[in-house]
Amino acid sequence: MNRTGKLKSSSSELDLDRPNIEDYLPSGSSVQHERHGKLRLCDFLDISPSLSEAAGAIVDDSFTRCFKSNPPEPWNWNVYLFPLWCCGVVIRYLIIFPIRILVLTLGWIIFLSAFIPVHCLLKGNDDLRKKIERCLVEMMCSFFVASWTGVVKYHGPRPSVRPKQVFVANHTSMIDFIILEQMTAFAVIMQKHPGWVGLLQSTILESVGCIWFNRTEVKDREIVARKLREHVQGANNNPLLIFPEGTCVNNHYTVMFKKGAFELGCTVCPVAIKYNKIFVDAFWNSRKQSFTTHLLQLMTSWAVVCDVWYLEPQNLKPGETSIEFAERVRDIISHRAGLKKVPWDGYLKYSRPSPKHRERKQQNFAQSVLRRLEEK
Repeated sequence: MNRTGKLKSSSSELDLDRPNIEDYLPSGSSVQHERHGKLRLCDFLDISPSLSEAAGAIVDDSFTRCFKSNPPEPWNWNVYLFPLWCCGVVIRYLIIFPIRILVLTLGWIIFLSAFIPVHCLLKGNDDLRKKIERCLVEMMCSFFVASWTGVVKYHGPRPSVRPKQVFVANHTSMIDFIILEQMTAFAVIMQKHPGWVGLLQSTILESVGCIWFNRTEVKDREIVARKLREHVQGANNNPLLIFPEGTCVNNHYTVMFKKGAFELGCTVCPVAIKYNKIFVDAFWNSRKQSFTTHLLQLMTSWAVVCDVWYLEPQNLKPGETSIEFAERVRDIISHRAGLKKVPWDGYLKYSRPSPKHRERKQQNFAQSVLRRLEEK
């Protein structure tokens, strides 16, 4: 190294959206030079990219930042603005919120009074029943969006029912599904949830062909993979919607796409979703709040503002692997929505890194140390 006391940034840090570690270190060197031929601490820090990555993770953890909700900057900081903020709280909680509750209740009454008879009485006519149920689910999702005063702008052609196609989108919250569902009745692949959400999944949403799984069950993955292949082959099935990140990300980043959606041998239609946080942050941190609390947060805000882009369909290129195909689609979505790509697996949010990954890192570090010792 030309300068002691500083770390060299590995090239991978640029991809991790990580700042230069040198910017966080003291400008002066506090390491005493030793006679030539002896190893110094700075030599060990310089010989391994693993140490540089570890130091960078301490300085700025790009993985954690993908799942962190940034609080809004306070603006009611003086005697002139604070009364206006108080008036806004009164209007949102005592006037707008009750009206939204009334709208959502009315929507459920209309939906259930039509869905239950159709579901029970038209079992012998599946085509007509599915068509009516599809329209009713779209209508109910529209009531949900209205209960947040959703301001959603859709760009591009509306999805149509065609065989051998799958839609993939970035994932910020469960409301992604609701926003897309109000325009087109998708059959979505989703984690099985407890409570009233799980009840809706096992009853109403199954009528549009939705598929549920439990990420902790290995057998579920095999069953879901088989159901996906069967679904995309059906000419009359609802369009298939997959969130290949596998978890909710805070709408600033995109994590790695799972390759399952890109191994079906069909056309992939990217969908980019970008939320405007001017009124509320639509990111759902499932570890810190329930979906009910998340909905209440949306319903007590002024509005939920977002843009949805239906992008050009993509097909697997000759010689391209499913992983490369997934990365290419992720590039398209990230560019359109203005999101930063990071090379993290979203499932690390729920589990520890595999032993193989740790052993590989340990081997790389040991090899770099041995090489430096041989040089000395």
